[in-house]
Amino acid sequence: MPISIVMPQLGESVSEGVVGRWLKQVGDRVERDEPLVEVITDKVNAEIPAIAAGILRAIIAAEGEAVAVGTEIAVLDEAAPATGAAPAAAPLVRVPPPPATPVAPAGPTTLGAAKAERRRGSPLVRRLARERGIDLAALSGSGLGGRITKRDILALHEADADTATPPLGGDDEQLRISPVRRLIAEHMVRSTSTIPHATAFVEVDMTGLVRRRADVREAFRGREGFDLTYLPFVVHAAAQALARFPVLNSEWRETAILRRGHVNIGIAVSLEESLVVPVIRDAAGQSVPRLARAIHALSERARTGKLSLEDVREGTFTVNNPGSFGTVLSLPIINEPQAAMLTMDAIVKRPVVVEGDAIAIRSIMFLGLAFDHRVVDGLIAGRFLATAKAHLEQTGPTLDLEPTR
Repeated sequence: MPISIVMPQLGESVSEGVVGRWLKQVGDRVERDEPLVEVITDKVNAEIPAIAAGILRAIIAAEGEAVAVGTEIAVLDEAAPATGAAPAAAPLVRVPPPPATPVAPAGPTTLGAAKAERRRGSPLVRRLARERGIDLAALSGSGLGGRITKRDILALHEADADTATPPLGGDDEQLRISPVRRLIAEHMVRSTSTIPHATAFVEVDMTGLVRRRADVREAFRGREGFDLTYLPFVVHAAAQALARFPVLNSEWRETAILRRGHVNIGIAVSLEESLVVPVIRDAAGQSVPRLARAIHALSERARTGKLSLEDVREGTFTVNNPGSFGTVLSLPIINEPQAAMLTMDAIVKRPVVVEGDAIAIRSIMFLGLAFDHRVVDGLIAGRFLATAKAHLEQTGPTLDLEPTR
């Protein structure tokens, strides 16, 4: 019995994925839960397992093709014998990669049923066509049965843009946009165009925490096998502040504000050409050592391409650490549909005025909070930042960094 394999939902805000690599070929025997295809989104690279055992009868979505969630990408024949040969009545088909540009506009003879068939595209395809002023009825798609794909729309749009663009001069170079880069771009545009961003900052005196980390750093590394960074301290402070101001642990819905019951904090991890946000679940109840352990494990899996779907799902708040690259003040873009993102910048020694109007050298860090102004106003954002700031500034010699499991 044929089983349809569809593009899975790989995150709350993910509407499509890119087929990165087929791990099985047409005619191969596949066992249940065996990795079938690698899918790429702006959040994660994930291996999608087979939902049943059988023979891979057809591959519909080519490698490199962007596919909307819920769209069929392959067909598995569950009733096929385990000999590796597909039934004669069900010939094997592999759909070739789509051409670089869509087929020329269809002529008058394509009207009627064929025209209606070709106009069938995913909601994403229809939206892209509207945004670019493209008439779907005038196109023949490169997908199965003439279906118009996202790749067709983007190829036509890029071909028009290339025609209108003057020749490059000097040492200029036009770089091809990778599927992952395009997904990230679409996510960022969606966030900035739908969320009214507001941003607030506080200066945090990290001197006590810097000293405490220096005291325990070597012992921590010897015990845990990795370095103790400042990120788990900030995640811990954010979790404590979210417990006091849970409205920031929310999502805007058109009819209500959804306040999430768990504090699942995503951490932004930079890769060579992209950024992923794995999630620490139930962060509010975890100590700094446990958070450090979770951050290290997630970061390692992200950098080695071993994140699972569960690692990136159900995030409710995000902490970003551009300070690790030396930035001193950053304006974060919210990880839509979340209501806020906290960013930590570099800790820099600066002369500051302390008690008694004296000048002292202190280790200062900026914390920035980008928040959805539909969900909260500046009052709550300011109180949240003040709580996180106080938590970090009170960290010192009494902080327990013993190995709690």
